[in-house]
Amino acid sequence: MNAPAPHPSTEGLTPYPVGLLLTGRRVVVIGGGQVAQRRLPALIASGADIHLISPSTTPAVHAMADAGEITWHERRYTDGDLADTWYALVATDDPGVNTAVSAEAERLRVFCARSDDASAATAWTPASGRDGGATVAVLTGDPRHSAGLRNAIVDGLRDGSLAARQYRERTPGVALVGGGPGDPDLITVRGRRLLADADVVVADRLAPRELLAELPPHVEVIDASKIPYGRYMAQEAINRTLIDHAKAGKFVVRLKGGDPYVFGRGGEELLACVEAGLPVTVVPGISSSISVPAAAGIPVTHRGMTHEFTVISGHVGPDERSLTNWDAAARMTGTLVLLMAVDKIGAIAAKLVECGRPADTPVAVVQEGTTASQRRVDATLATVGATVAAEQIKPPAVIVIGDVVNVLAH
Repeated sequence: MNAPAPHPSTEGLTPYPVGLLLTGRRVVVIGGGQVAQRRLPALIASGADIHLISPSTTPAVHAMADAGEITWHERRYTDGDLADTWYALVATDDPGVNTAVSAEAERLRVFCARSDDASAATAWTPASGRDGGATVAVLTGDPRHSAGLRNAIVDGLRDGSLAARQYRERTPGVALVGGGPGDPDLITVRGRRLLADADVVVADRLAPRELLAELPPHVEVIDASKIPYGRYMAQEAINRTLIDHAKAGKFVVRLKGGDPYVFGRGGEELLACVEAGLPVTVVPGISSSISVPAAAGIPVTHRGMTHEFTVISGHVGPDERSLTNWDAAARMTGTLVLLMAVDKIGAIAAKLVECGRPADTPVAVVQEGTTASQRRVDATLATVGATVAAEQIKPPAVIVIGDVVNVLAH
């Protein structure tokens, strides 16, 4: 397959790639429009002393100035603005201004990038991306081609498909990674990157299974649901597994469904590893309490309808050792989201009605949310127990109680 031809205005030009260390150094950006809005975040991240010269800006750029991330000079460019400048970026739609800035930069020997004419610039802004501690920058002369190559390289580094990843040094330790609600595409970028770095993966039953299939053959995968010693001892055994492998010099990823800290015992695992003297990284995940209802067409909040939503574990029924104040939950007018409640939903619904929640309150049960097996069953508090039994709903399922259940119904 032939590569795209160089952009006509840059054909024959060969840039010399270099990384600029701009921390504390003056950088001038001329123009406050969409181009500046895209370029400024990377300059801010570099620690540069950024001066923006423009009579107006986009709201996003204005917010950067309000936050003190840049210094905004609310006026047009004048000759002399590049004094003591290390790097300049011209991003206006006025060719005359762009040419004047370029001329001053050339006179002062300041490297200058131009958004309108790369051939008239002395510096090109690469299509760049980051993966861990590495910055990938691509220069082709054609911004679209550069962006395409950048995306392919960064995606390959993040998902582990680029062989070069195996040469990066791994530091022993533990990462508690939230895998999201089930769809493998809903894990965070950082979570996928750390998973690709793992020597050992200790996976929950609800962690996205497809992600495990992508792991290289050398990675040891431990199914946490099969760790012995029974339910009471299972968490202690999981903690010991994480600690033992990390102390053996391995990088261990604890892959969990949803978010590690939403009924996932992530706090217990963190404490165990810290007490063992191990470095721990926590990667939040998309919680099923919000994402699964969304995937089923249910917003957990809706303007004019509810000002709060409450996430409750239904693992323990209301007449058992539950720590939930069911009376308070019933009196709230907002949305209730129940996790791990399939087996107890009949008792929970009866308790909510007993405590004052109307029996005709809408209820939706979403099984296997965000996956190809997702299905939604609707009921009311009065009927949900019988409906779940009749429909043979099995975990995992998220149960949503409140008027938001029907807000987007057609």
